[in-house]
Amino acid sequence: MSSKIAFEPHVLLTEKYSEAVLYASTLHRGQTRKGNDIAYVAHLLGVSALVLEARGDEDQAIAALLHDAAEDQGGQPTIDVIEGKFGSRVSGIVKACSDSLAENPGEKASWLVRKTEHIAKLAVAVDDVIIVAMADKVHNARSIVSDLSIHGTMTWTKFNASSEQILWYYTSNLLVAQERKAPRFLIDALDRALGEMRGFSESQ
Repeated sequence: MSSKIAFEPHVLLTEKYSEAVLYASTLHRGQTRKGNDIAYVAHLLGVSALVLEARGDEDQAIAALLHDAAEDQGGQPTIDVIEGKFGSRVSGIVKACSDSLAENPGEKASWLVRKTEHIAKLAVAVDDVIIVAMADKVHNARSIVSDLSIHGTMTWTKFNASSEQILWYYTSNLLVAQERKAPRFLIDALDRALGEMRGFSESQ
């Protein structure tokens, strides 16, 4: 009769993580995923879960919860609040994951400029950032694939970019993930999702 092996969690999440969940859900309370009515916090929790599955630590899991906070909810002042609440390591990751720190959404650069600069920034970012950034890309890519399977090519119309540009962006991120030696789990997941995206694009 075999006995079950008892495993200890690779990281013990503290009240600091619980506080980050509350803060993230408060910041993004009125926000939904692009082109649908899914509460935005679903994405934040999903990215944080991927970070933990890739064996990230608590600070990285918290940064995953907050990775869109500055970009979507207030720019640099929000980074400053995050640093005060969760420390400079978390705020640094969040800042590096943001493709804009404009306080006014109308002042953001174009999609192509922001994404090109973001990829270049990730290519030289500190290692702490890569796991969070790539978990974000995996969750977004999987969401696109899910939408394509349900809504077909109409999915592409919700973006401020063409399907070719979206594919370029995720391909570029995959190359960065491989070059920066992101966790294999995330590289493989992004590669699979990108392949599915390409399949839908080619079938148009």
